[in-house]
Formats: sequence, structure tokens, C-alpha cells
Amino acid sequence: MVYQFFNEQTNALFRMVYDEAIFDRNFYGKDQKEKLLTIAWNRGAEQIIIIDNLSYKFPADTIHCLMTNENFHFEKPEDIVAWQFSRDFYCIVDHDKEVSCVGFIFYGPPQKMFISLTEDDHKRVGMMLEMLKDEFETVNHVQSEMLQVLLKRLIIIVTRLAKDQYINEDELPGDKLDIIRKYNFLVETHYKKEHQVSFYAEQLFKSPKTLSNLFALYNHKSPLQIIQERLAQEAKRLFFYTDKTAKEIAYELGFEDAGHFGKFFKRLTGQSVTEAKKSNGLTR
Repeated sequence: MVYQFFNEQTNALFRMVYDEAIFDRNFYGKDQKEKLLTIAWNRGAEQIIIIDNLSYKFPADTIHCLMTNENFHFEKPEDIVAWQFSRDFYCIVDHDKEVSCVGFIFYGPPQKMFISLTEDDHKRVGMMLEMLKDEFETVNHVQSEMLQVLLKRLIIIVTRLAKDQYINEDELPGDKLDIIRKYNFLVETHYKKEHQVSFYAEQLFKSPKTLSNLFALYNHKSPLQIIQERLAQEAKRLFFYTDKTAKEIAYELGFEDAGHFGKFFKRLTGQSVTEAKKSNGLTR
């Protein structure tokens, strides 16, 4: 079943998918025009989710959130409930920062989060599913507002669970976590042109050293690693899902010299650009 709300004037899109035998996303192919954030709930037994050609265990009764440009495929899509929305439909940037489209569940974690549901959580999310069904089926002048309210409530539930399970508030209070979230969002926005930590530190009115110390509290990746791994991730996606040449990819990712890009890619991934192209059946 697929429910969808679309505003032709604003291009705002909100979609709910469940009990579908086929459900995946190929951002670099058929779905490239749709820049949708996805909240996926596995209501069935543990299954495999493939994200950007990497396999992960998707435990039973857990929720995982996916970025706009992530390619994904579910082993058992019929067990998945997914809420997908564009930033034009729901995006609170200046307020409610934790539950915005640039909030913690999308830009906070350094790792893949599979958020567990208790029996009570399961009932709560199930109620959200039923309420959203009713609103999708009720077409009137306040439908958009009602859907936004319910989506926000769902995001609040997921965010609270994620923070309880993945964040130690004593070690990383909300103000410090917010800086990390903002840094990750800035990297996602500018990584193709800005490869140095100093640019992002300036945007956040912090020194590069302050950022390094803060990230050391949160995980083992430095601010520079975040930038470099994002570049390497995008390069791998472009090699696997497109037919672009290494030179084209280097230029797209802000490298003036293809040779420098090749050395960077090898250092970050352990693969040469030739090996990466062969992984997609390319021999250019």
C-alpha cells in the first residue's frame, strides 16, 4: 500500500509505504529527482538491508533512518513500513532543531543506528501508522498541516529513542551534540567544494582544535575524517551507480587533479580507481 501527498505548487511530497512486495531506492538511477528522507520500520523478523552496496542486519522491530542520497534495498520489503518526505514538505531548520529535517536522526550519528522498539514503543508507532492512514485518506484544506503534525510527532518519538540508545547525555550534553549535528550538516552541504576543517570551523565560530576535541568525545573519527570519508563514500557511489569516468568524478568532488584524486581514493578505500570501475563492470 502506498499513500502519497503532493503539493504541485511547492513540490512538497510525503509518502507512506507498507505491505509492498517491491520497495527500494536508487538515487543515482530511477529515483534521482526525488530527494526524500526515509524513516524505515522493520515490523517483521531480522532481515538484510543493502545501503550503497553494503549489507547490514536490520533487526526485528527496529527503525532505521536513511539520507536523501542513500541507495537502499530490503531483503523482505513486505515487512517494512516507510515514511518518506521531502524538505519542502517538512523542514524546521531554525526551530525544533532536534526534530527537524536536519535533526539528530539524520545528521547526528557517526554510525548506522538501528533503533529498537519495546512493546510499548511498538504500540505507539503502530498508532502513528493508523493515524497517518486516516489523514492520508481525509482530503481537505488542512490535510497538509495535519500530516506535518503527525510526522513531527513520529520524528520526536524516533529521536527520543535514538538518543536514549546511542547518546550518553552526561558525556555529550545537548549543546555539544548540536555542534556535531551542525558540522555534519555543513559537511553534507559543502563537501564537494570545501575539503578543509577550517572552513567548517569558521561557519560554526569554533577553532579546528575545539572541533577535534569535541569529536574525540563522541567517536574516534576526527572532523577531517568526516570530510574525507564523505568524499570517498560519494566517489564509491558514483563509480558503482554511474558510468562517469574517474576524471569526471574527481572534478565533481572538487579535485583539480585526477592523479591527486586517485591517490586520495586509494588511501581512503584501499582500492584504485581502476578497481573501483571494474566493480561496476566498467573498464574505461
